Amino acid sequence: MKIGKFLKLTILPKNRNLHFGFMLACTLLTSCFALSQEKGLVEVDIFTDKEFQTIHNFAASDAWAAEYTGLWSNEKKSQMARWLFSMERDANGSPKGIGLSAWRFNIGAGSTSQGEESGIKDPWRRAEGFLQNDGSYDWQKQAGQQWFLQAAKKQGVNQFIAFVNSPPIQLTTNHKAHSTDGLAANLSKDNYVDYAKFLATVLKHFKDSLAIQFKYISPFNEPQWEWKGGQEGSPWNNDELANATRVIDSVFLKQKIDSKIEITEAGQIDYITGEKEKYRNRSNQITTFFSPESPNYLGDLKSLAPKIAAHSYFTTWDISKLKNKRQRIAQKLAEYPSLEYWMSEYCILENNEEIRGKGRDLGMSTALYVARLIHADLTIANASAWHWWLAMSPYDFKDGLIYVDKDSEDGNFYGTKLLWALGNYSRFIRPGAKRVLVTYDNFNTVENLKDGVLLSAYINTDKSLVLVAVNQGEKAKDLKLNIDKPFINEVRTYVTNESHNLHKMSDGQIPNGKIQVLGKSVTTFVFHSKD
Repeated sequence: MKIGKFLKLTILPKNRNLHFGFMLACTLLTSCFALSQEKGLVEVDIFTDKEFQTIHNFAASDAWAAEYTGLWSNEKKSQMARWLFSMERDANGSPKGIGLSAWRFNIGAGSTSQGEESGIKDPWRRAEGFLQNDGSYDWQKQAGQQWFLQAAKKQGVNQFIAFVNSPPIQLTTNHKAHSTDGLAANLSKDNYVDYAKFLATVLKHFKDSLAIQFKYISPFNEPQWEWKGGQEGSPWNNDELANATRVIDSVFLKQKIDSKIEITEAGQIDYITGEKEKYRNRSNQITTFFSPESPNYLGDLKSLAPKIAAHSYFTTWDISKLKNKRQRIAQKLAEYPSLEYWMSEYCILENNEEIRGKGRDLGMSTALYVARLIHADLTIANASAWHWWLAMSPYDFKDGLIYVDKDSEDGNFYGTKLLWALGNYSRFIRPGAKRVLVTYDNFNTVENLKDGVLLSAYINTDKSLVLVAVNQGEKAKDLKLNIDKPFINEVRTYVTNESHNLHKMSDGQIPNGKIQVLGKSVTTFVFHSKD
């Protein structure tokens, strides 16, 4: 019996609490099939009325290079902004940019003003700060970052997230933008209110003076790490984070701040799902902050966003870990049905048999590695948002969508296949889309996640159906689509591979529902409803 035919006869659960058990059952069932994707046609069933999570956005951050590149020539920074944000098309119909639907703005702690005395050796990892030593605010600071913030808005981005690595140096315990010993927050309880007022002041300024509404504010970035130098950052123990969040919530309510507080920005996803031997008081954060029985319960705060955020670092290899860690998120969230999960930061830090973090890669190897991760975060962990780390990087590392010369005055910039592969998701899966059920032999088995074809589907608010296919193999793969609702018998196809950057192929008919995915590619198929 074929898995797709079996599922068509099954009543699928719409209750989110049942999703994890259902998907686990599907995984166990599909593993029983002997058919492989290596030969023949891959038959795919798409159930558009079986919905999972809502997709809110895809994003990247402006840390730290935007502070410099935002001051480069208008021609160069405008081209980078088009790549990141544009929804326009060229004469062929190919996208001019990847259409990011959200943008992360780093509120700096002011380490730039301290120069080498900041304890952060690399000037490109320091940040300017709005708060000044006399208590005033200089809104001309972070001008390069503000340029990209405005460019994002002009090109249609309307979801903005502000995040803080360290509280301002004027408020921290050691008056640095990093910790001295890594044991506790670099902010005393006496300064929690001042920190909250600082955040409120920044948010109000951008809303009232620049018409930039930050929908979310993340006050505690990667609280698990010690942050003793290298870049701005502060550790936070769970009880400190909870107490500070309560203070921020109180101040936000008094000052009528609309932005919602985002937690926890965990440095690894397993810090939100269970206890870790190291830093136990910085782990198990879903239960710690959202269980009413916990002394650190925050779920009743009006300013708190109903979501949990974490970063996918160090959980992508081996493939069994990639899968199991994300299954654990889905399982844990089933206990807290009011919460969403956002994957809010990633770049390649791992060194494994398939990839290494060090060394730029402008080609498809990195693009396919990350596309696999996006697929896993969306289809296994049920992530409602997916955010890359550095939009622009000057480093010899796999951390940038765009690479730039490390020149504060001017320089060259370089696109990557990773940029355009992310665009296969971000450009076509728009805010409010629903992920829908896709089944085929070996869907999300460890073997297929490693080197097979990875498929996921989404229904946009305009009723268009988006199918994203990641073909990790060398050879093209033929797909036979069985869709439960009628769509126009024509598909628009957009390909990213060694030869193309989100290139629109000719619109084509799909006789008998058959389409092809090129080898070593990320391909998006867009179908429009007949309704």
